[in-house]
Amino acid sequence: MTSPGGGTRFALVAGTTETAGRAGISAAGADPELMSVTPAADAELVTYGTPVRTDVTPVSPSGCPTPALVTRAVREVMGFDVTVVDGGLAEKTGAPTVSVGARPGKDITEQDPVPTAHGAFAAARQFGQSLPADELYLGETIPGGTTTALGVLRALGETGMVSSSLPENPTVQKETLVDEGLQASSLAPGDAANEPKRAVRRMGDPVLATLAGLTAGAVESDTAVTLAGGSQCVAVAALVRHGGYEGPLGLATTSYVADDDSADVRASADRLDLDLTVTDPGFDRSDHVAMKRFVAGEAKEGVGMGGALALADRAGIPMAEVRDRFAAIYDDLIGDEPTPTAEEGA
Repeated sequence: MTSPGGGTRFALVAGTTETAGRAGISAAGADPELMSVTPAADAELVTYGTPVRTDVTPVSPSGCPTPALVTRAVREVMGFDVTVVDGGLAEKTGAPTVSVGARPGKDITEQDPVPTAHGAFAAARQFGQSLPADELYLGETIPGGTTTALGVLRALGETGMVSSSLPENPTVQKETLVDEGLQASSLAPGDAANEPKRAVRRMGDPVLATLAGLTAGAVESDTAVTLAGGSQCVAVAALVRHGGYEGPLGLATTSYVADDDSADVRASADRLDLDLTVTDPGFDRSDHVAMKRFVAGEAKEGVGMGGALALADRAGIPMAEVRDRFAAIYDDLIGDEPTPTAEEGA
């Protein structure tokens, strides 16, 4: 479905933030080593369908795998070009990556958690301008990323709550950390309105800076952009809107995020004038452990899962085919008895 001059391209921005190490914020943060390797592993899984350099398939103790396996399943069923951008990886990945100078993010409560934000944004913007595609789907993988997304939204003066990869969204803890971060950065809510680079440098993470740059560059070259994800992609949209872009912008997410009462993504999409696409993979029709964990509220979204499902649905591919491929990949990589490794960040 792609050609050298255009077509549809999927770009995954992978990075890390020390915010994920906070107890109760990110499931992956329970083990700092695995927290840092999850994005690198996700990039390998989407690219190759198996761990390469990392030798890790992120999965929770209950058996919920990284959404990367869903994105990979769609890619195997229908095929689309993938570009991985290093948005601040703490561990090297075996997947080919494009560098924009991003470095791993520090804890959100530090004064300057993303010192490379300005440079990463500028380099990603230039890359987005030159990336050959008629339409671009942008996904992310970064444990702890919804907390930093909330930080950016508050710095911009945006309301609303972010979602979580955990069944119970730790909203109070997230708000507390964001308040601490705002104080450390000498910011009040809304102080960085219309200053997206300042907002993401002081309250965000390197993946948000990179995604915002890619989005800005792509739309400037008349490439149709769909942000493939949930709350983090809402924050990216807010950054781009506060940067002055008022044109078309899509958001493709899963039904699990759209139905999350703790974070009304539909209201956020409406407020930011986003063309929202919600896709239900129908995991409730399966007894497979991986799908049951999604139905129970784990993971919900990530690694471009919502965008990949939207592409499959648009192409007329039955979700049953995606489910079968997802189950086969899971069984091949993890088997019947999953070994606890890591889980997507909250």
